[in-house]
Amino acid sequence: MSYYDDNIPAAVRNLSDAQAIEKFIAGANIPAKAIAGLSREQLNSFPIPGTWSIQQIVIHLLDSDLMAAVRMKRAIAEERPRLEVYDETAFSRRLGYDKLSVTAAADLFRVHRLYTAEILKNAPREAFSRVAMHPEIGEVTLGQILRIYAYHVDHHLAFIVKKRKLLGAEIAL
Repeated sequence: MSYYDDNIPAAVRNLSDAQAIEKFIAGANIPAKAIAGLSREQLNSFPIPGTWSIQQIVIHLLDSDLMAAVRMKRAIAEERPRLEVYDETAFSRRLGYDKLSVTAAADLFRVHRLYTAEILKNAPREAFSRVAMHPEIGEVTLGQILRIYAYHVDHHLAFIVKKRKLLGAEIAL
């Protein structure tokens, strides 16, 4: 099995490209909704020791989507580009995620994701079969990259919902 098959649910893998773009768009407002009503203390608490805070998760989602957009644009525009990787743990630890504006991150996530979706909607159909080289997982198509990030919000939302419950600030998203 591949990274893609092992980590992306079949329901997401089996979406058409147009459906995957719509799922990607549907995630645009999730970070803002996920942090609604939380205090700075709640955002930066660790109700599950050894895991990220809600604030760290939301800012990670932004950083990850920024990387994803570059990867997707390169897959559309370049011939078999070698994609860059980054150390998400180092980003969280060294970029001061706990001191940044989580509201600004959620707002930027929404706007950036919607803008990226415009690019995807305007890409020719055959672009979704174009291949890029990911140094850790190997060949990956634009369609696979899209589905990975369409699912990425859902993956982290489950953790946020659990953490909010433990903080006594349950939310249904």
